[in-house]
Amino acid sequence: MSLDRGKWATGGPETVAPGVHRIPLPLPNDGLRAINVYALEEADGLVLIDAGWSIPESLAVLAESLAGLGHRLDEITDVYVTHIHRDHYTQAAELRHRFGTRVHLGAGERPGLELLTRLRTDVPVTSLDVLRRGGAADLAERMASAYGEFDPAGWEPPDHWLDAGVVALRHPLRVVPTPGHTRGHVVYLDERRGLLFSGDHVLPHITPSIGFELGEPGLPLGDYLDSLALMTAFPDTRLLPAHGPVAASTHTRVDELLAHHDKRLAETEDALAAGATDGHAVATRLGWTRRSIPFGDLNDFNRMLAVNETVAHLDVLVARGRVAVFEAGGVARYSPVA
Repeated sequence: MSLDRGKWATGGPETVAPGVHRIPLPLPNDGLRAINVYALEEADGLVLIDAGWSIPESLAVLAESLAGLGHRLDEITDVYVTHIHRDHYTQAAELRHRFGTRVHLGAGERPGLELLTRLRTDVPVTSLDVLRRGGAADLAERMASAYGEFDPAGWEPPDHWLDAGVVALRHPLRVVPTPGHTRGHVVYLDERRGLLFSGDHVLPHITPSIGFELGEPGLPLGDYLDSLALMTAFPDTRLLPAHGPVAASTHTRVDELLAHHDKRLAETEDALAAGATDGHAVATRLGWTRRSIPFGDLNDFNRMLAVNETVAHLDVLVARGRVAVFEAGGVARYSPVA
């Protein structure tokens, strides 16, 4: 199932502002077709926002795209990564190996990255635990067996862990922590030019998965909704996402995402009122993606994301006092509060 396709993914480099270029790079799966990385022209070289998935095809497209803009790979001095997912981070490590490029990552991703390298697995074990808690143990076992042998390449620590603050470039970037998609996700705000490099936090066509990571996610949807609302505390900007085309207004899309989750919370309560009691049962009663695809038509990976997102919505309803929960046999059982 394709989640987001379009000309943005295959059209080559796009100059979105003077000295700022969007470069779509290929991904090796059929869920998301491409990831946008952004090349910023600085006085002493190029800075990238995100780097792509470390596969030969991606590096070749990056080199070709930069050549078309009059630049080379070895001009990349720094990569500022939005979060630890493979399609954003691993090619940054490859650039460092080849050219000495410096890599920067939000400090909130440190526990997850250290856990990944200590356990030597990129299986999202926390997400599998959420599946089991959501009543989908069989799906959890299928997903656990779907991951191959761990490849440590690309998972080295960054050169610099970023806290909230300002990166001193010609056009300074404000580092804004935005937990939710992952605990350590950050966005980069160019206030002078009115640009937001949003990573997977705000996407123009799809809603990002919530809490999909190795480490303990906490209350990921609650964090995500707070992080979305935070975006409206800044002046509106153009939206430069990691997946999908550039959009004119971050605030407009944030409003749409908040409305989507309000609707989803209401649908989740309706499913409980109709008799569903766990995350898996609720997820099977909902439609998925913009086309409202039935849960049964999703592949296992997207079923995992669907159940995990449903549990995240249920846990927010519990936190808001609208739903009660108790554990039975390792499964969370939910019921409406009268």
